[in-house]
Amino acid sequence: MNRIEGRVKVTGLATYAAEYPVEGVTYAYPVQSQVAKGRIARVDDREALAMPGVLAVLSSERPPELAPEAEGELALFQSREVAYRGQIVAAVVADTYENARAAAAVVRVEYQPQAHDVHLSTEHPGLYRPKTVNPGFPTDTGHGDVEAGLAAAATTIDVTYTTPVLHNNPMEPHASLAYWDDLGRLMVYDASQGATSGRDIIARTFGLPRDAVRVVARHVGGGFGSKGTTRPQAVLAAMAAREVGRPVKIALTRHQMYDVTGYRTPTIQRLRLGADADGRLTALEHVAYEQSSTVEEFAEQTAVPGRVMYGTPALRTAHRLVRLDVATPSWMRAPGECPGMYALESAMDELAYAAGLDPVELRVLNDPETEPGSGRPFSSRNLVGCLREGARRFDWERRDPQPGVRRDGEWLIGTGVAASTYPARRMPSKAVVAAQDGEFLVQIAAADIGTGARTVLTKIAAETLGVAPDQVHVEIGDSDLPDAFLAGGSMGTASWGSAVFRACEDFQRDGKEGHADTAEEIAKDAELARHAFGAQFAEVRVNAVTGEVRVSRLLGVFAAGHIMDATLARSQFIGGMTMGLGMALMEETYTDEEFGGFLRRDLAQYHIPANADVPNLEAVWLEEEDEELNPMGSKGIGEIGIVGTAAAIGNAVFHAAGHRVRDLPITPAKILMPRF
Repeated sequence: MNRIEGRVKVTGLATYAAEYPVEGVTYAYPVQSQVAKGRIARVDDREALAMPGVLAVLSSERPPELAPEAEGELALFQSREVAYRGQIVAAVVADTYENARAAAAVVRVEYQPQAHDVHLSTEHPGLYRPKTVNPGFPTDTGHGDVEAGLAAAATTIDVTYTTPVLHNNPMEPHASLAYWDDLGRLMVYDASQGATSGRDIIARTFGLPRDAVRVVARHVGGGFGSKGTTRPQAVLAAMAAREVGRPVKIALTRHQMYDVTGYRTPTIQRLRLGADADGRLTALEHVAYEQSSTVEEFAEQTAVPGRVMYGTPALRTAHRLVRLDVATPSWMRAPGECPGMYALESAMDELAYAAGLDPVELRVLNDPETEPGSGRPFSSRNLVGCLREGARRFDWERRDPQPGVRRDGEWLIGTGVAASTYPARRMPSKAVVAAQDGEFLVQIAAADIGTGARTVLTKIAAETLGVAPDQVHVEIGDSDLPDAFLAGGSMGTASWGSAVFRACEDFQRDGKEGHADTAEEIAKDAELARHAFGAQFAEVRVNAVTGEVRVSRLLGVFAAGHIMDATLARSQFIGGMTMGLGMALMEETYTDEEFGGFLRRDLAQYHIPANADVPNLEAVWLEEEDEELNPMGSKGIGEIGIVGTAAAIGNAVFHAAGHRVRDLPITPAKILMPRF
């Protein structure tokens, strides 16, 4: 089935947040801090206010009113404290974008700077144990005696991996357009992954009842998690619109997005694994070190995959966090699971070589019957099937087990494997279905961030009602529609689809209108371990002269419940795998330790894969029947594609070159480093 919104997108008729036609629109442009820590002594806006078209300058000199509940990055101008370089410390509102930007350049901010700390290390004195990690997992868990398990092992490894700061970089910049109507209701067009949650957050920030705010996000040009929660530009647009009494638009530049829209925290991860003479794990310890800001706490669940993947009599997973003078990290595609599985699956590869075992067979040997961290039964688990099918398709049995032996001229060739997993959750949502002139209108405040949500919800409704898809119209992306969970955590289809399915069932009973609220149903879900699984296989070519790495083949095999639409699914899988390739080989945002803030703050310096980087990319899946999940039997697929990819590529690089790179990204300099 073709995408419902495909035609309006390719013809330019789809309307994004910054494109809604509103009369009398004005523009806001932020002023960002030039120090990483300190206090604002004074904001001199006199020259800016005298410039053509300028309507107002907002700053902490005259803090705009927000509710006491306003917090974190959204409490704009409520304090003179500077928490990180790039923080929004003022904003100019003018009649044109150009006038606003020009005036912002002459706003003078005087600081009382203080010494800053932006360096993450395992020895930092500020490290502490957060109460929970995203989205509410226990920080530390374990069972058995890890030290005894390591002591009893025939083979052990003790390795440390690092991942850098990564940025989401959606194609559509973070943008908002806001105005207040004559009745005092706030309207916000926002680049948001969730209209319902966006409405609730904005209402709380301004101290308004929820029905006094409307958020619309009908088309969203990507997000990868960075638009999962309300970002400062939405509050700034609403605040400025109230100040000048006119609609205000703000579209962040790519540079500004790097500072105020979140990023993937860097990690330092230590893994200790032990295995007996047969290759069965005797112990697994995974400790992750991460950063957050002094503004608010965000602790990523990096070590949590160790609680899911492999059976072991002794298991310990732990997280330690330090609050630095940096911007607040946030969600980025498969937060926690992505960097955590990079380290875990790289460590499993190292253990396989140390024990003289095939990397696929080591994983199969340690496949558990129940979830290791909780003891709960799996609703379904077919990791072994993914590994076996991937090995067959990848001609794994022809692979030479010795690294650094296969060569084509100056190119060294290697193959690697890694497993992947991601939770298969769903959250409460509401939906309404009504008949209109022989057609059916489905309403739910879901979000389509490029995943094809409209299309799959249309299919679910049509199949449940027993009608043709062209008789169904799905309306989404508006907080005035029935409440829906945001597009995140690979929960969109499961959450919204359950509500649409139940509303269609209710319609069939009623014949006029169907309603659904899945909160009670989800609260009664059985206590099961619900996860999707997969296996990624990579073939790489490493140039022995230049250190260049090319991924010549990448295969993903997934077990993700019932696949709702093959075209949409393949798009999500290969999109995630491509993003994982970028993580493995090129993506990195440097932290400026001298001045604070980030370096590499645009797409000229922050490299992402292009078509030429992925010549042979294949995604397939094993159909699963899992009646415990939701009425469709589906598992989320938006994030699992990225999870194992970086490890598979890193493992293939080792097999090619005989040199293990444990610090992402794997660059030519790191490949060549052992020579010098």
